[in-house]
Amino acid sequence: MGKRMGKEKKKQYLFLGDRPVLAHTLKVFEGIDEVNEIILIAPVGEEGYCLNEIVEKYRIHKVTKVVPGGKDRQDSVYNGLKFVSNDTACVIVHDGVRPFVSSDIIKQSIELCAKVDGVAAGVPARDTIKRVAKDMFVEATMNRAHLWLIQTPQTFRYKIISEAYNKAYIDNFRGTDDASLIERLGYKIKVIMDSYDNIKITTPFDMIFAEMIYKNRENR
Repeated sequence: MGKRMGKEKKKQYLFLGDRPVLAHTLKVFEGIDEVNEIILIAPVGEEGYCLNEIVEKYRIHKVTKVVPGGKDRQDSVYNGLKFVSNDTACVIVHDGVRPFVSSDIIKQSIELCAKVDGVAAGVPARDTIKRVAKDMFVEATMNRAHLWLIQTPQTFRYKIISEAYNKAYIDNFRGTDDASLIERLGYKIKVIMDSYDNIKITTPFDMIFAEMIYKNRENR
């Protein structure tokens, strides 16, 4: 985590205004009545730091567990799922470095989750997207009208995401997001319109952009 930032401090711990990025993200989920608990997945060895410097310091009361992550995102989510109660209706997976997620999109995801197999937030692709061969020659120009950039939150019925993750590890399948693990089993994912502000902070430029979004919201 934090490999692309080029800074010693990991991106989720960088301050955005008066608190770390991760604290901003958790506060959004903290304020939603439909969210009963938050399981925070931390880098291995940093569970204590997350508990003391994020959860307790910023009073995130709905965090019930801070668990160690894995070698990559898929392993980390799988570790977190092991701590989810079997009677849970829906599971929301969200990147801690997306602090501008809106409460409305989370609530919409939860409401839809009762009616469909899974829900993924996203935005329409604005740039032209081309499929390029290994020799860097264009093979095809994709129809942008049907292309979406998928973000988080991604919300699923607990039994479905649990089945999908267990099957992925049996089959040694690696997906690029949670929805891809569900899709391969034949389940259907509903995409809902999110905001372009819901950025994932992975590079120094992302952090500059995040600061601009934050200041703009503060000045409203």
